[in-house]
Amino acid sequence: ARAIHEAGHPGAPFMEINCAAVPETLLESELFGYERGAFTGAHRDKPGFLAEADGGTLFLDEIGELSLPIQVKLLRAIQERTFKPVGSSEELSVDIRIVAATNKQLEKEVISGNFREDLFYRLNVIEIKMPPLRERMDDLPDLAQHILGRLKPARLIHVDALGVLARYDWP
Repeated sequence: ARAIHEAGHPGAPFMEINCAAVPETLLESELFGYERGAFTGAHRDKPGFLAEADGGTLFLDEIGELSLPIQVKLLRAIQERTFKPVGSSEELSVDIRIVAATNKQLEKEVISGNFREDLFYRLNVIEIKMPPLRERMDDLPDLAQHILGRLKPARLIHVDALGVLARYDWP
């Protein structure tokens, strides 16, 4: 997501949120922001991730975990490029690119009624499927060297270590 952002909008805002890590009760206010007094503890206005990403990219990690009510609000924000912060009657406009990721098969989630079909098609403009490492073992040496290089610069991965990694089944 960051590489896609930097390729098209370097220097523009890049916001990311892990939809599975934020409790559902807080997710709406994190995405859309809120006005002072909107709920107990809202002592000041707070912009949400959509407003903070204006002019740039919003990365929605684990989007398959969004509840249906949040999906409805997100769909409207994507379609209309406007949204209302929690507790506000004023609509805000945004110009953002959305990159989304999930480990779920959203087509199956749509069929089972857990993910909105219209939101799926709004998000699924360009799909990048990343097969698991066990299905692309040719990438293992480069990936292992890259990770080692980040941890210990100028070090090369030992052939024995690569052998151990290659024998692992990567569940």
